[in-house]
Amino acid sequence: MGKTSDEDERIFFPEIPIKPSAKAHSVDKSPEKPHYLGHRDRLRQRFAAGSDALPDYELLELLLFRLIPRADTKPVAKALLARFGTLAEVLGAPVARLEEVSGIGPAVALDLKIVAAAAQRAARSEIKGREVLSSWTQVLGYCRSVMAFEEREQFRILFLDKKNALIADEVQQVGTVDHTPVYPREVVKRALELSATAIILAHNHPSGDPTPSRADIEMTKLVIETAKPLGIAVHDHIIIGKKGHASMKGLLLI
Repeated sequence: MGKTSDEDERIFFPEIPIKPSAKAHSVDKSPEKPHYLGHRDRLRQRFAAGSDALPDYELLELLLFRLIPRADTKPVAKALLARFGTLAEVLGAPVARLEEVSGIGPAVALDLKIVAAAAQRAARSEIKGREVLSSWTQVLGYCRSVMAFEEREQFRILFLDKKNALIADEVQQVGTVDHTPVYPREVVKRALELSATAIILAHNHPSGDPTPSRADIEMTKLVIETAKPLGIAVHDHIIIGKKGHASMKGLLLI
């Protein structure tokens, strides 16, 4: 059989492979730097120049830099604030709820709680051993930091010495979302054990509204009646909500 024209073409015009030039196949294989690295450097510089100028989401971003080293943390920071509302509420949120946010795993959630615990410890150090009645702003700040975002009611007692300096701070009872059982005799018994001469009562309202209930007022008066004969003064009962606080003494309820 004779050769076809295609075969003739292959004979007279053989397909000689063309070697590509070195430049044509020169590809920069160095990895491209993630876009967020430059942003991190700029944000650190802004923080160093003064943290007050940073909005909450950027401060949270800075914190997440260390916890999530190889990802863009801005979307995560904004998602946390969208879910919980404020930076304080993010740090006050339980681990299980933090993990519901995309990008937050168990390790990151636990690290955020470590930061919260450190902040609470710092707030406590501001009033420990000090005359608390002249450091009332610090007392309120501490109570807010440890109680405002708890999901169940918590009854806390600050025990004071004869100079009104803080000698102990204890949670006596943890209740439900809207009730905590309080036993006045147990409150007074613990005060005597610590040689306290005065106490400040505090509890939170998970609903967010710090307005004292009738039960709150009656319980406080009962504690006062139990403590007074033993020389123990009740300086105040503070109720903490997410957005503020109420002082029974300030409201002239005790």
